[in-house]
Amino acid sequence: MDLDIDTVRVARTRADCALRPGEAFLGGGTFLYSEPVAAGVTGLVDLTGMGWEPWSVDGSGLRVAGTCTLEELVSGPGSLGGPPGVPGPYRGLGIVGECVAALTLSAKVARTATVGGNLALGLPAGSMVGLFAALDAVAVVWTPDGGSREVAVSDLVTGAGSVALSGGEVLREVRVPAAALGQRTAFRRASLTPNGRTAAMVTGRRIGDDVALVLTASVPAPHVLLVGVDDHEALDRRIEGIAGAGDSAWYEDTHGSPAWRAAMTRRLAHEALEELGGTA
Repeated sequence: MDLDIDTVRVARTRADCALRPGEAFLGGGTFLYSEPVAAGVTGLVDLTGMGWEPWSVDGSGLRVAGTCTLEELVSGPGSLGGPPGVPGPYRGLGIVGECVAALTLSAKVARTATVGGNLALGLPAGSMVGLFAALDAVAVVWTPDGGSREVAVSDLVTGAGSVALSGGEVLREVRVPAAALGQRTAFRRASLTPNGRTAAMVTGRRIGDDVALVLTASVPAPHVLLVGVDDHEALDRRIEGIAGAGDSAWYEDTHGSPAWRAAMTRRLAHEALEELGGTA
């Protein structure tokens, strides 16, 4: 494929991350094979040369590098979680495999596509947002002036294809707090066809007597709903609040109409709330 660019350079130090006119950052790069290069981009800066450790876990929680591939995420942190619902210090990670599989990607793409790339694209069906928002994660962002800042993953995507990243900023890593790693999580997904693009996705986490549910894919930007355990009436009220904005509140493309996405989201959210209820 002709990417219609002039240069590609590999970043190996933070100084290399200073963008020159016309340059943009490159994560795994798999998205470039499905869409044209953005207008005005004449060069790419490959972040995979930075040599960041894909992931690590310690007493403070889990850290996932922006360049961690989806394959590394599943075989690393994802393997720590075990089956969903099974008690353990990392049972919150039991939904990692399902969130990656929701992208309906090939093994070749999984070996190349990165966590940071999926987040930075800001696509409604980008399931890394639902995964890390459910785990109460924050994104660590390098700023062009040599500093850094943090933004909650649930606030990172602001609309379809729109993210809270300014020009020259790098999504360095995602941090999941230790408390979330040990909490119960749930996953639900719907699409028009068995292997179709995700049209509605709900991820959730049990937090004491509450449940945090994250709605993605069916909405332009994530919605985080905090409701009491087994409080299905409160959940309906929260979803009605979204529906009150009309069809524009729900994402629409060839993979699902707003009305269908809204109905599926409601069903999936109630299923996730039911799963996370009780005392298991």
